[in-house]
Amino acid sequence: MRPSSPHFVSSLTIAARPAPSAQAGFGKRLQEAFFPTFWSGLATIALSAMLLWLGFRFFGWALPGAVFIPDAAACRALDFQHACWGFIAEKYRLILFGRYPYDEQWRPLIALLVVGGTLVVTALPRFWSRYLLWLWFVALAIFFVLMTGGGPFATIGLSRVDTVQWGGLPLTVLLTLVSMVASIPIGVLLALGRRSTLPVVRTVCTSYIELVRGVPLITVLFMASFVLPLFFPQGVRSDALTRILIGLTLFQAAYLAETLRGGLQAIPRGQYEAAQSLGLGYWRTQALVILPQAFVHVIPALVNNLLSMLMDTSLVTVVSMYDLTGALRLALGDALWRNFFIEGYLFIALIYFAACFTLSRYSRWLERRMQQTSD
Repeated sequence: MRPSSPHFVSSLTIAARPAPSAQAGFGKRLQEAFFPTFWSGLATIALSAMLLWLGFRFFGWALPGAVFIPDAAACRALDFQHACWGFIAEKYRLILFGRYPYDEQWRPLIALLVVGGTLVVTALPRFWSRYLLWLWFVALAIFFVLMTGGGPFATIGLSRVDTVQWGGLPLTVLLTLVSMVASIPIGVLLALGRRSTLPVVRTVCTSYIELVRGVPLITVLFMASFVLPLFFPQGVRSDALTRILIGLTLFQAAYLAETLRGGLQAIPRGQYEAAQSLGLGYWRTQALVILPQAFVHVIPALVNNLLSMLMDTSLVTVVSMYDLTGALRLALGDALWRNFFIEGYLFIALIYFAACFTLSRYSRWLERRMQQTSD
């Protein structure tokens, strides 16, 4: 019988061989990641040497011989050969809380702790329920009561503090959270409207999205500060913070709509047909079937939007609002310390990095968890 026949059986006996050795150890993974070829390994060695040299130089500047006490004379004596962390020790409250009254800065501190605690609770799956909305309502109410005070709260020691005095980290957190959360429902409606079969709705939503995405954020902030009040009825006034929040929300909604539209396009047609077969209407289909899946698809992009908004809040300094970056500029206005701006920017860069790195790692974990749940 020919060997090519499917019924051919060989009489040759093959001796048993030992199992192959494991190829997935740490050394193997290290080699595949950093030394897959000769040139890649050479580049890895060169870059590692450069990073070690830079790290050694930075360590020698930042720690040994640095000044950690708020002594301007001692810092000037360093002649910039070592770091002057005394600037941070002297101005950290101004950097973190801006122009908020010095004796009342315990209020924004507690407000930050309340919002931060709520964020931690929200990140834990065991607490995911409809009660989170009430928790956020209470947390934001406490935040505004502590930050504003006045009125009936003056009797318990919370004096009135106008929003023009808000600044630093509390203002950055407020602008980021409120604008991002408020932009979600608007972005959802814009994304659905852009995919609508109604020509008028689709044209209006598309025009808005393209117009806003084609305008720099700094222009939106200027319009919110100086042009938006012209559209208010006569006698109606709003503070600068409210107008800035409106501008940031409308700006972020356009980008969120495009992000969500990408998630909607990834939903198979069968999901719509299955919802229709169950007798669900358009809005119930979107709310119960389509949008939850679309949000899962765009988790990385949503976190990217959040991080962009966190960093873009630094632009509010152009309209005389002092967030974390603007508060640093206030601190650098002191002639005794203005030469130590590198230490100041490193300090706020560390804050931004900690926030962005934490959100990035959480988004990766959440994405994996959602994929496992859907599978």
